[in-house]
Order: sequence, then structure tokens, then C-alpha cells
Amino acid sequence: MENRSMENRSMESPADLNKLDGQQDCSHDLDQPCHHGHTTEVQPQVRAHRPTREQLSHIKGWGADLDRKDRPGVPMERTPPRYTPADIAEPSPQPQNVEVLVSTERPGITQVFGTAQPPSGVSGMLRRAAFTMTESDIRRWLMLMFADRVQVVEGVVDDLAHGHVPNILGEMGIKSEWQHNKAGLAKKVAIAGAIGAAAYFLLKRSDDERYERQDRWD
Repeated sequence: MENRSMENRSMESPADLNKLDGQQDCSHDLDQPCHHGHTTEVQPQVRAHRPTREQLSHIKGWGADLDRKDRPGVPMERTPPRYTPADIAEPSPQPQNVEVLVSTERPGITQVFGTAQPPSGVSGMLRRAAFTMTESDIRRWLMLMFADRVQVVEGVVDDLAHGHVPNILGEMGIKSEWQHNKAGLAKKVAIAGAIGAAAYFLLKRSDDERYERQDRWD
């Protein structure tokens, strides 16, 4: 408790923060929260543990936006204003050489778009079907997520077809998990093992019941 009180006393005052920011009105700084009608302080535990600026000064680039003159968007208006020619030519759109899926809520294709992963295979069929639905339809997003999983399998099959064995465990980050998150990796393995054991038990039970029914008929 004594260390915490010493830390609070070493923090700058709200007036200093507002002076550095160039604003005298209420800010969203945790040292002086804007209550907006509320009488209780917002997140007092966060403010109690907040480090001082001296403690954060070792971070490269930290505090670059404290002074308003260092902010790229201040001021937004200039005198005289920026000169923009009225007869400036509109940039030509990107040529479309691959299939590009467009949302039903857009009037057309955008000026710039990605071409690295055009829709193809079963995943492409799922994406085409998903893009026929409105963006507020949850089925659209579920189909797109399912298409991503299908494309992963398609990528593995394509690698095997070209004689390349993919390093699935390496791409899943198992080595990094083992080095930095052994507990999390053990938990994932345990969950996967439990799901696999449950699936095996259910399948085996179904087969036993089927054999019993066949024996009764015989």
C-alpha cells in the first residue's frame, strides 16, 4: 500500500497533462476521467497502477502525439488552404484479370482490389454462394468461415499433388507453443484427445449396436 501511494504521488497532475496536450477542456485521460453525468470514477484500479511518463520513456515512439504540433492531423484546416486542381484526372481503375467477388450491397467493383487468391474449387463455390446473400445475413459469414477451412484442406491436397509434403505442425506453430506456452499446448492436446476419444467411443458404440441388431435379425 505504501508503494502504491508513493507511485500515485509521483504521477503528473491533470493540469500538466492538459497543458502538454494544448487543451483545457475535459480529456479522456485516466488521471482526470470525464464522468459525463456519472458520479463514480471510471476504472480507479487502472489509474492506480498506471506507470508514469518517465517509466514509459524507454519505449521508442511513445508519447509522440502528446504535443499537438507533432500530430500529423493538426491542424486539419490550413490558411491558405491546400490547392487541389479542379481538372485533375481521375485515376484509371485496376484492370480485372481474375474473378472478383462483389457484395450485393455495393454498386460495383472497387477501384483497387486483391488478386492473389481468386475463388477456386469447392471453397470458391462456397464463397460465390455466400456473396449472393446480404451482409446482414449470418449465413453469409458462416459460409465464408467454412470456405476458409475448406481452402486449408485444398491447399494440403494441392501440395501433396505437386510432391510437396506440408509441415502442418510447423505451420500450426507447435514449436513456438512448446517454447513459450507449454501449459496452453498441453491444454489443447488434452482437449483434442478428449474429443477424439469421445468420437471413437461413439462410433464404436454405434457399430456394436448395429451388429447386435443384425444378430437379432439373423
